[in-house]
Amino acid sequence: MNYSACTSILIGAKASMDGSVIIGRNEDAKAAWPKHFVVHPAKTATTPQTYVSPDNGFTMPLPLTAAKYTATPEWTTKYGLFEEAGINEFGVAMSATESTYSNNRVLGIDPLVKDGIGEEAMVTVVLPYCHSAREGVQQLGQIVEHYGTCESNGILFADQQEAWYLETGAGHYWVAQRIPDNAYAVVANQMAIQAVDFADPANFLFARDLPRFVAENHLNPHSDRFIWREIFGTQDQSDLYYNTPRVWYGQRCFTPQVTAQPQSFDLPFIQYADRKLAVDDAQDYLSSHFQGTPYDPVGDGSAADKTRFRPVSLAKTQESHVLQLRPGYEPALAGIQWLAMGVAAQSVYVPFYAGIEHTPAAYHLGEATYDDQSAYWVYKLVSVLTDAHYHKAWPAVSDAQDQLRIDLKHLVHDTDAVAAQLTGPELNHYLTQRSNDAAALGIKRYRALAAKLITQATDLGPLNYHQDLNL
Repeated sequence: MNYSACTSILIGAKASMDGSVIIGRNEDAKAAWPKHFVVHPAKTATTPQTYVSPDNGFTMPLPLTAAKYTATPEWTTKYGLFEEAGINEFGVAMSATESTYSNNRVLGIDPLVKDGIGEEAMVTVVLPYCHSAREGVQQLGQIVEHYGTCESNGILFADQQEAWYLETGAGHYWVAQRIPDNAYAVVANQMAIQAVDFADPANFLFARDLPRFVAENHLNPHSDRFIWREIFGTQDQSDLYYNTPRVWYGQRCFTPQVTAQPQSFDLPFIQYADRKLAVDDAQDYLSSHFQGTPYDPVGDGSAADKTRFRPVSLAKTQESHVLQLRPGYEPALAGIQWLAMGVAAQSVYVPFYAGIEHTPAAYHLGEATYDDQSAYWVYKLVSVLTDAHYHKAWPAVSDAQDQLRIDLKHLVHDTDAVAAQLTGPELNHYLTQRSNDAAALGIKRYRALAAKLITQATDLGPLNYHQDLNL
């Protein structure tokens, strides 16, 4: 499998409407490749623990004690676990990864490591063992330095205080930047971090000998600054069609007064919105496809424009998640994993509280062939039916999405009011019940929507004839 396409967003606490720290990402790979959603309970082992990748053989010892965490693994372990995203019991959120690419200059000196850590292992070997976003960054960075990495990636971390974005470069190097509290960032399959301040540990973390490696190998084209993405990243024609337009569109949505072009290598990593952002804004961006521009594949642009750029939300999205860490609550209640199975543009983000004890059975099901009991396939079916007659189907899909978003927000509002009075196991039981209620509502509505679309489509086939009823 070739995991080469995702889109990410990070929002600082003071940039959000309610003080939440928010990170989110679309996991893009194949059009029919189900994801599951699980809760791993906390555990303490009595014998040494080792992680061995079923994909490339990457091996490392693990601590004896692992925290509870949520995850969205593949339906099969043939290519690895790919747990991708979750929130642990300490209120740390992690999303891995945003696939990126190192340039040939740095790879010629420090090649990728065939059996080094890759996307499929990162959540599994880091999220259960970190107590803060910063600690997660440091742990993953140390793994990359020690074992090397088999690919270039961007990784998102968050807790109730801060969001971090870590990028790996070449075989053993990495840098991470803290997203300013009043800022946001959108990333699309290119190395994004720009100027690195090695004297600012509050906002930058990095591989121990990164400055030496770059200096000794004459990799920096500038004598007065260190621009990570210029030194380690790529800037080629494919980026201008595949990557930069998605960043441009996100910044156009949130900072419209900034003049920029879709095909620009100068789009800033850190950006500032013209208003406070809500969790809805993160969801809207991750489910977007250049609406309001000539480049919308289902819009009014020319045939050439509609296929010119790769959109944010597309058929190959397996799942989309927005991880929200809200202020003023304990971790079990503070964290919400908003999870949209399948194509976000045609799905809905269902809220699962971080304190849940388990997930619904429908989220444990789904293989490569359609299964009507699988949550993934319930949402994917609506996508397939919508795509068959997009403009005829879209009004019904849009109406269902809008009503579900209202109802799910109302569910969260009511849940918060009750849950704030609970603690311990009673709180966890209640959050599990309410999250399962949200999941059941989403599945029920989407099954009804699929039935409506099927019925509607019976009169839309090519073997049809509209006769005069008077004859």
